[in-house]
Amino acid sequence: MKNEMNLQFSALSQNESFARVTVAAFIAQLDPTMDELTEIKTVVSEAVTNAIIHGYENDPNGMVYIHVSIEDTLIEMTIKDDGFGIEDVEEARQPLFTTKPDLERSGMGFTIMENFMDEVEVRTQPGRGTEVRLRKHLNSSKMLCN
Repeated sequence: MKNEMNLQFSALSQNESFARVTVAAFIAQLDPTMDELTEIKTVVSEAVTNAIIHGYENDPNGMVYIHVSIEDTLIEMTIKDDGFGIEDVEEARQPLFTTKPDLERSGMGFTIMENFMDEVEVRTQPGRGTEVRLRKHLNSSKMLCN
């Protein structure tokens, strides 16, 4: 059985924690370990922060969209914006690369996502937005959702 959730919110930095907690509450039904839950929350935080800071440059009129689905032990998440897009995805995925050094951005967002997830796919079009697709199989799941 597939279980799905959609979330949409204004691209405001204060909404990042809302997104992280909401996704964590949704996947809690799989009874993840604390480490798995922390990793998911961190990945959501990184992707949402990227959308807000890089996708919209803190434009409160922008929207961030999250879709999460759970099937068996697989979690699939899509975090999307309709912002500026990424000019060079390969460059953006390099550790320590940042376009916002003045904001003390570490340039580790994609690296963190890749370390904590099984799969990370980035689709982007300059001027049209970015979609980050993330997949992770939970090893500890007790299958509470079935």
